[in-house]
Amino acid sequence: MLNVAILGFGVVGSGVYEVINMNKEKLSDRIGEPISVKKILDLRTFPGTPYESIVTSDMNEILSDPEISVVVECMGGSHPAYDYSMASLKAGKSVVTSNKEVVANFGSELLAEARKNGVKYLFEASVGGGIPLIHPLCECLSINNVEQIAGILNGTTNYILTRMLNEGLPFDEVLAEAQRLGYAEKNPTADVDGIDAARKICILSDIAYGKEVSVSEIRAEGIRNITSRDVEDAHKIGCKIKLLGYSRPDGDGIYCLVAPFFVPVENIISQADDVFNCVLVTGNAVGDVAFYGRGAGKLPTAAAIVSDITEAVLSSSCKLLWTKNNNKDYVRDPETLPGRLYVRFASDNASFITDTVSCEASVISEKDGKVSVVTGITTEKELKKSLCILEEKGIKAESLIRLL
Repeated sequence: MLNVAILGFGVVGSGVYEVINMNKEKLSDRIGEPISVKKILDLRTFPGTPYESIVTSDMNEILSDPEISVVVECMGGSHPAYDYSMASLKAGKSVVTSNKEVVANFGSELLAEARKNGVKYLFEASVGGGIPLIHPLCECLSINNVEQIAGILNGTTNYILTRMLNEGLPFDEVLAEAQRLGYAEKNPTADVDGIDAARKICILSDIAYGKEVSVSEIRAEGIRNITSRDVEDAHKIGCKIKLLGYSRPDGDGIYCLVAPFFVPVENIISQADDVFNCVLVTGNAVGDVAFYGRGAGKLPTAAAIVSDITEAVLSSSCKLLWTKNNNKDYVRDPETLPGRLYVRFASDNASFITDTVSCEASVISEKDGKVSVVTGITTEKELKKSLCILEEKGIKAESLIRLL
């Protein structure tokens, strides 16, 4: 009998219980023995439910039980999720999680502890929900040098931007709608300010490039300042605005950031609308590989977790591993990343703006006392020199967005 404990019985934890019981026969056939949820850790007692008798509020009951071999952490937040995960690994139990915050902040430590104790620390559901992404990246694509990762990693922001494009609605109105529909939390900060996507691109970069990237090291921009005018301007040049997690190697370091991008409509990422995620991984041998689907949801996320449970039991080795990074310059300043940039100015002096912005800027719209331009290949650092000159003349840049 494979006995599992679930830590946290909210949306995802209860989904794991549901998937295990819904597919119990298939799972048992796959792992070669029956599977059962033996303990559920939660502060609630769930009276009158089929699982009332297995609920506990004492983590020690799980740690001390030799029959429990896999612990599923669905608590969210860093603590006590990290502490319970580490204690479980030290107790010789594999840990499976969907907790991107813990993986992003403590992944290297937990992976090292798992290896030390001959168990697994697996987290397929931490990025992309039910989309298979982490295992393909570290297994199927492992012989490739990853040249770039770019993708929509947050369904809430993608829903908001899609509605802004399709309906011409302002950000605040669409955010309120997303909250009513349950796509956005009451406090939407982690989503709309890019924090959620930052944790995920850090995890993907850790796996792809082998060194730990801290969330605190990367710049995360959200979508609060995106206006209907920006969305309209993107459409004029054959693009859609998407909030992307982006990383690529640069010598002995990497660029890694979260920001709004103008994405050309011919790029597959631009075709992912509403709450869908799409991640494009470019390998030097395989080329572009796309991963698309719902990036969240009770059963899709639970299915990814249950898949990891079978992986923990069946696989004799785990290729998930990255090292601590002691090079403070490993993550490059995104202001030095070359590319084309969109800038919206609070001015109607288009000729003076294009003359001052020396990197072959072209005007894409002039309306309502505002001018929008797209530059040639430059860096944000170089462009800001021109922006300072313009600001001295009373011409202020209101928006700056990268082109993918």
